[in-house]
Amino acid sequence: MSAKQQDFRQQAWALNLVLLLALTALAAVSLGIGSVSVGVADWWSAVSQPQEATELALRHRAILEQVRLPRVLLAIVVGMSLGTAGAALQGLLRNPLAEPGLLGVSSSAGLGAVLCIYFGLWHWNAWLLPVVAMGAAGLSTLVLYRIASQGASNLTLILAGVALSSLTAALTSLAINLAPTPTDMQDIVLWLMGSLADRSFDELRLCLPFIALGLALLAFSARQLDALTLGEDEARSVGVNLPRLRAQIIVGTALCVGASVAVTGTIGFIGLVVPHLFRSAVGYKPSRLMLPSALGGAALLLAADIALRLLSGRVELMLGVVTALMGAPFFLYLVLRERWRTR
Repeated sequence: MSAKQQDFRQQAWALNLVLLLALTALAAVSLGIGSVSVGVADWWSAVSQPQEATELALRHRAILEQVRLPRVLLAIVVGMSLGTAGAALQGLLRNPLAEPGLLGVSSSAGLGAVLCIYFGLWHWNAWLLPVVAMGAAGLSTLVLYRIASQGASNLTLILAGVALSSLTAALTSLAINLAPTPTDMQDIVLWLMGSLADRSFDELRLCLPFIALGLALLAFSARQLDALTLGEDEARSVGVNLPRLRAQIIVGTALCVGASVAVTGTIGFIGLVVPHLFRSAVGYKPSRLMLPSALGGAALLLAADIALRLLSGRVELMLGVVTALMGAPFFLYLVLRERWRTR
């Protein structure tokens, strides 16, 4: 290993440590803020001495364990899944602008979930909601990969993603338009905006197995993505099984994005912003970018959730709206930078 690569490896480990500490601090802040201020000392006194705890301390414990802790854990899990999926998708397509939300993967998963809700399938079995969402996400990822494998330019791929997003948005709007009652329409619209509010451990248990499997598939593909950066012919020459790698990343992305969308709605731009922030620090190697993208995605989503809770008034802002307001200008900057480089 060269001295330069050794430096990048050390920087990656330092970056991971900083991100882990930042994530821990954000989680502690998120647990403490809200309409009722609850400190760690209040929670610990209710847990360690439940017999002697006051009614107020027991109420604080219930707020932490039943309301805020599921929200924090869900933000971490979903943020990790979206950040990792974005980094893996960019490595597979070899396109720095690839991201599940921009390319229509998230909106496809949202359409699958909306159809499952619209036809009442999730009432039969709650597991059908993430399964249908993941199936739709996997199908859209496969379509995008087919387009990219034909040598499509960055612009063509982005336009294909825009077209896919437009199609799924139109079909989703049709489902909303045909909703049987105004209440159903409102529920679908609010759910599509993306939120962590009013989530419990039930949602966490629903998505966690699929996200864990998806993250594992993407993590095991990291080394092979390093070889793919040199081109498909070079990757084959060093023993990379390209069909298996493609299937692994497509399935992993579908699991992560589909399961996340199924429980939080559509939350975009996490998978675009986070890998770009850390790519140069790790030497542009996908294998070293996966973990920072996961930790950074969790930290960014948790920070956005904290910000909207502090800024919201009587009506809480939707998390998907906040991430879009952060990510859209960043995406515009990346597009303009790519144009400047090609001149």
